[in-house]
Amino acid sequence: MANHLSAKKRIRRNGRRAIINRMRASRIRTYIRKVEESITACDKKHAEVAFYAAMPELMRGVNKGILHRNTAARKISRLCARLKSLTQSQQYTG
Repeated sequence: MANHLSAKKRIRRNGRRAIINRMRASRIRTYIRKVEESITACDKKHAEVAFYAAMPELMRGVNKGILHRNTAARKISRLCARLKSLTQSQQYTG
């Protein structure tokens, strides 16, 4: 157990930050899930709206230290590729 006043404060502070970080990570996962559900449902319009809403959330996660920069870039790239393939498949079958 911590004995120094500053160490006790750091423990309290870490607990509060962990809760905030958990909420932020959950929010990011929710935005990503909305995009993936729209892509799975082949709903191009909602998928694009969800994708453009998810991008700033991912980048905000990078700025806040929740995600690594390359992880966010990879997730955005893969979602964009899936969205693009959805657009192309609808174009050829429609």
